[in-house]
Amino acid sequence: MQTIFRPYHIVIFGASGFTGQFVVEEVARTVSEGPNGTLKWAVAGRSRQKLDKVLEQAAGTLGKPELRTAVEVIVADVGEPDSLAAMCKQAVIVLDCVGPYRFWGEPVVKACVENGAHCIDICGEPQFLESMQLNYDSQAADKGVYIVGACGFDSIPADMGVLYTRDQFKGTLTALESFLTVSTGPEGGSINDGTWKSAIYGFADSGKLRSLRKKFGHKPLPVVGSKIKRRSALFYSNEVQQYAVPFMGADPSVVKRSQRFLLEEHQETPVQYGAYAGVGGVANIVKMLFAGMMFWFLVKFSFGQDLLIKYPEFFSFGLFSKDGPTRKQMEGSSFKFAFYGEGYTEGQDPSQGRPNAKIRTLVQGPEAGYVATPIAMVQAAITILNEPTALPKKGGVYTPGATFAKTKLVERLNKHGIQFSVI
Repeated sequence: MQTIFRPYHIVIFGASGFTGQFVVEEVARTVSEGPNGTLKWAVAGRSRQKLDKVLEQAAGTLGKPELRTAVEVIVADVGEPDSLAAMCKQAVIVLDCVGPYRFWGEPVVKACVENGAHCIDICGEPQFLESMQLNYDSQAADKGVYIVGACGFDSIPADMGVLYTRDQFKGTLTALESFLTVSTGPEGGSINDGTWKSAIYGFADSGKLRSLRKKFGHKPLPVVGSKIKRRSALFYSNEVQQYAVPFMGADPSVVKRSQRFLLEEHQETPVQYGAYAGVGGVANIVKMLFAGMMFWFLVKFSFGQDLLIKYPEFFSFGLFSKDGPTRKQMEGSSFKFAFYGEGYTEGQDPSQGRPNAKIRTLVQGPEAGYVATPIAMVQAAITILNEPTALPKKGGVYTPGATFAKTKLVERLNKHGIQFSVI
């Protein structure tokens, strides 16, 4: 891929959106980590006025007045392919922050592939992620372009957490369960309704995901060691000392795709994976069941979807809001992934007998949606820029685990407050 004529290492597309503004701040903080100690970057989106405002705001927040004039603004619109092509021609990597991706993601991937730019997104929608793999993988390979989805909170902590645990295990890791818990401070917490919309459309369309997966024609991954037991829809978890439910996001599907890639490309033993989220005590369960029943009922009908989209706070008991969290709420929030793994020590035959060793690791970090996500996304981009020889041999549409398995991404994240450790 020719990078000689590209003026920017990174272009942030959708920089004036709710998440985009925090990605702008994170890039501004990390400019010294670019190739040769400098990062050339620009912001892009539909409205020059809004983009100027975001740079103004970042300049004030970070105490970097030069951002107002030093950062280039590119006007580009998802609905105008020529503007996307012009943007992609100027970037080594496009950070795509425009969701829901099922509506706005494909034109960006297409423009990146056709114009030789890598693309990183923070999508948590399995249907979009997997359809991009189906439709663009071979074109991206031909162009030497890396399209890496799910590089935010979905799914870098989970996907890289599985690989980190496997790398720390002395022997063959065969099964792993993760338990996510989220803490909020006295101000509470909330999530911008963009994530809520993605969930609504995802559940409404789940039948299409099943038929999409059939098109890959994958054989089931081989099970090594004891088969992992699926837990019930609601159970008390001794691991996190609270009630837990299966994790609803993209993590399980992303981890599975990474494991498949590592088996096929590197003949590495696939790790079975189960993902769960702690939901707290009995009062929270009552709220969750009530909200869940309403959600399941309404999401089946278009009028119901409209209601859910119009009143996110009401239907989610305040968890999702059109305004998203305040900066104070973000400062008080954090997440923890506890990983519990089992496998066979060195010299033991994984095809014989039960696993004879366990491991426990922790991935923890700041507020998930708008602090950890920009950190993960920007460090993914910096890794691609600085470690091209550690990436998969050819371009393609990849998961974070497939892209970064052989890189120093975990070390980079550790330095930025997303910490991986063995307990």
